[in-house]
Amino acid sequence: MISDEINAVIEDFELLGDWDQRYQYLVEIGERLPAMPAVDKTEENWVRECMSTVHLAVHPDANTPPRLHYSGDCDTAIIKGVVAILVTLFSGKTAAEIEETDVDALFEGLHLEEHLSPNRHVGVYAIVEQMRRQARPFA
Repeated sequence: MISDEINAVIEDFELLGDWDQRYQYLVEIGERLPAMPAVDKTEENWVRECMSTVHLAVHPDANTPPRLHYSGDCDTAIIKGVVAILVTLFSGKTAAEIEETDVDALFEGLHLEEHLSPNRHVGVYAIVEQMRRQARPFA
């Protein structure tokens, strides 16, 4: 079963006609991603498997532990949009909830595989895996 959050993202994209409109929407989502603190752009937060330069950081949510909050950044517009979606999707969740999130359903619903190169597709999954790996110590 697809979560309501994932379903909402997919429905937003389905309102857009063609891939060009969806691509532009991804770019806009990326542009709205809050700036990542420079202190978090470290070697350990860098997603090496991604063709783009992607950094992701996780911190416990001070108000609602054990919930986590992510920040991220990317040097390419389309992948920054994907990072923004994942940061929004995973922030506010526990490590267990992050592990259980069905990103396959999200990516299938967005038709990313059809519109990203194989290398970019591998990179997107590397982003997800890094986010899950970062969450595990907080489980």
